[in-house]
Amino acid sequence: MTLTFNKTAYCSLLTEVAPQVIETEQEYDRILAVVEQLTFKKNRTPEEQALYKLLVTLIKTYEAQNYPMTQAAPHEILQHILESSGTPQADLVGVIGSSSVVSEVVNGNCPISKAQAKALGDFFRVSPTLFC
Repeated sequence: MTLTFNKTAYCSLLTEVAPQVIETEQEYDRILAVVEQLTFKKNRTPEEQALYKLLVTLIKTYEAQNYPMTQAAPHEILQHILESSGTPQADLVGVIGSSSVVSEVVNGNCPISKAQAKALGDFFRVSPTLFC
């Protein structure tokens, strides 16, 4: 079943969040908090997904201008997502392999395969490219 996009619901979300080009640290923190809520929300509506994409674009632009940095290693990104979502490593057993495989991947002792990246992306509802 494909969900249809509801412009009225999307306009309501836009009114509630009032996204704009991020120019201050305060605005960055506010938008980041909304994105974090949406990131870990199960079963996002099409309207929430559209808002999420918009806010992520605003955040990326702000961060590129104000926090230029080198790309984090895939296992470091995984560690951050685990920590920020409060997900224990044990929850990844069966998603990407056994407990020893999970430990090796999380600690950076074993690279993340493409299949594992896809499984992690599906599990955390993020782009698998974060783990490549």
